[in-house]
Amino acid sequence: MTEAIARVLRGQRPGPAALATVIGRAGSAPQAIGARLLLCADGTLIGTVGGGAIEAQVLDACRQTLVDGQTRRVEAHLVRDLGMCCGGSMEVFVEHLQAAERLILIGAGHVAQAIAPLALGVGFRVVVVDDRDELLGHPAFEGAERLAYDVDELADGLGVGEASDHLVILTRDHQRDQVALAALLRRPHRYLGMIGSRRKVHTVLARVLRRERELGRPAPDLARVRAPIGLALGGRTPAEIAVSVIAELIALRHGGSGASMSVVDEAAARLAEDPGA
Repeated sequence: MTEAIARVLRGQRPGPAALATVIGRAGSAPQAIGARLLLCADGTLIGTVGGGAIEAQVLDACRQTLVDGQTRRVEAHLVRDLGMCCGGSMEVFVEHLQAAERLILIGAGHVAQAIAPLALGVGFRVVVVDDRDELLGHPAFEGAERLAYDVDELADGLGVGEASDHLVILTRDHQRDQVALAALLRRPHRYLGMIGSRRKVHTVLARVLRRERELGRPAPDLARVRAPIGLALGGRTPAEIAVSVIAELIALRHGGSGASMSVVDEAAARLAEDPGA
């Protein structure tokens, strides 16, 4: 069971899952406290909370949780409520399990090395893609998945992709950035960002869009594309850039604006208007 749960959280099993855990029992009941049942999005069922009518009720709750993501508590007296032969009662907690969203770093240089630990710390599953094995082995990428591919092999390395993917392009040269951007624009994503100066972004994006037009393709959706990446914090070092990128991703996750939260001016103004307040 532990490994099955871990596979869901690592994204190795597609879709979310609902985990039911027996958290209370009294009298004669078919399972002990701590017994678990895992219902995966594809219908796979692992474990049991006792079978019979109580398990049917728990499975109904699990299916609802798969749909709306809400936790649930199932409480039942096994004879009075469910007509089971056991004479006790059970309480089962149902929770939603979902793999952390992926942050895919295209490039393993200094900025990627600064971003990866921060991203892991705020709950992303980090994937690093680069054709240089010596960089993929950097200690900063411990805990990340590492893929040895160059930018013209991204389709092979990353597969189909997920709508929740966050993609950040920071390769070692402009040409690779351009190839990566062209390859990733039509891939499912929640966020697609590219590092670089404003001038570089204008140049690279113009070339990519011009090429798309020459190929007779409709204009790609740029609503989730960010370039240059990060919030405007003013930093220039890899560590400072990493903070601005992670800040932008956190703002996207929670719907934040990135603006200062300080209310000092507001508090001072109120006090000036009413000194007795």
